[in-house]
Amino acid sequence: MADNKVLEVNDLNFDQEVIQSDIPVLVDFSATWCGPCKQIAPLVGQLAGEYEGRMKVTKVDIDESPGSASKYGIRGVPTLLVFKGGEVVGQQVGAAPKTTIAQLMDQAL
Repeated sequence: MADNKVLEVNDLNFDQEVIQSDIPVLVDFSATWCGPCKQIAPLVGQLAGEYEGRMKVTKVDIDESPGSASKYGIRGVPTLLVFKGGEVVGQQVGAAPKTTIAQLMDQAL
């Protein structure tokens, strides 16, 4: 699977991995039961490889990490947030094509 470049993040290490990151971070808020999340997971994995070194790509399971999800008002999954300097600078709610996700990432670079 292409997910090997995608870092699993949870409530315990969210601040360390996302908020304090030196480079922009894409956070994929998803859930194991979510069909569209499974659809975009390979795309997110591909982008993780393509953007390696320029942007960190992470995944948060909203069921395992409800604190992070509620802190950022995640109401539906998948929701992609882009963080830069600890702030949310981009958002995509719902499954999207790879080009749309890439554009979201490019805006933060």
